[in-house]
Amino acid sequence: MRTLTGRLILSHILPLLIVIPAAGLALDYVLETRFLRVNLANELTVEAALVAELALDHPEIWGDPAAAQAFVNRAGLPVAAQAMLLDTDGILLASTEAADMERVGRPLPIPLENLAAGETAVETNAAPGNVVDVFVPVRGADGRIVGIVRLSQPLTNVYDQFLALRYLITAVLSAALLAGAAITWFLGNNLGHSLRQATQAAHRLAQRQRLEPLPEQGPEEIRQLLRSVNTLAAQLETLEQNRRQLLANLVHELSNPLSALRSATNALLSGAGEDEALRRDLLIGMQGEEEKLNRLLADLSGLHDQISGSLALTIRPLPLPPFLSRVTQVWREAALYKGLDWRVDVPDNLPAADADEDRLAQVVGNLLSNAIKYTPAGGSVSVSAGQQG
Repeated sequence: MRTLTGRLILSHILPLLIVIPAAGLALDYVLETRFLRVNLANELTVEAALVAELALDHPEIWGDPAAAQAFVNRAGLPVAAQAMLLDTDGILLASTEAADMERVGRPLPIPLENLAAGETAVETNAAPGNVVDVFVPVRGADGRIVGIVRLSQPLTNVYDQFLALRYLITAVLSAALLAGAAITWFLGNNLGHSLRQATQAAHRLAQRQRLEPLPEQGPEEIRQLLRSVNTLAAQLETLEQNRRQLLANLVHELSNPLSALRSATNALLSGAGEDEALRRDLLIGMQGEEEKLNRLLADLSGLHDQISGSLALTIRPLPLPPFLSRVTQVWREAALYKGLDWRVDVPDNLPAADADEDRLAQVVGNLLSNAIKYTPAGGSVSVSAGQQG
């Protein structure tokens, strides 16, 4: 058995194959030895006692074998088993079996000690013949033992009657075995189905296939396994979405500095370099955009941190007027190149703000890039800053 389901079924059926037949044999043995033979012996004892009472009315039979034989042959004798009459020495006087006629006058083995004490003796001979013998002493009027009544019953006929009961026991035990096997197969198949679901889900996750939530069914351990698979699939889906969003953000963040650099380069090529102050502002802005690109490259190396939501921020006091002047200068040329009216209103008395300079530059750059991109030619872009509260 290579599958877990097969091994589970085998582990449950094997004990049943051993225990149920053993229980059937034990039950058969108990019924035979504790009930069948005992009941038969009790019935023979009752019948032998009846024969003994009848024999009390015929005392002559204990000294005359012919009278004894006439007594046992008499019609109406309430005995279904083989009946024998013996004297106090165990000598056979009469028998209901014709085959015993040759043994009349011969002693037979009897439990004389028990009978001498006036007790009923019961013997079961397993072999040969498997016979139950009952010996009942007959007492005369003076209380002395005058003879012995022996009844014998072969167990063969009884076993034939008991065979139907054995068939019934076998049928019940076989039905129990089949029911146990069916229940084991059902439970094992359900367990195997849940495990196969978890295994197939793991394979689909490894191949980056989309996974629908698995139904959390079965025993508690299996439900915990399926719940863990569903949790893992949800986390992987979230990580995949974050990865895609991050890549989209990186493309957007890279396009903004490149656009600013392209605008500044076009301005310099168009003669802006002749104005020393303007050329210096453009070069400072280009340097800032280059530094921004370097920081974005550093962000790529920390891809795992951003996916897991643990991107670190460097918060420190940031003077806003020079920061905004530097950031907006690069985008000014892009706006003028497109034919837009460019306005910047940043008071020199703005207080410093606690912020991450790189991240805030990305935010402002994104806003200016979108404003220039989506404002039609002839429009205007205004940048203003102030303090509230």
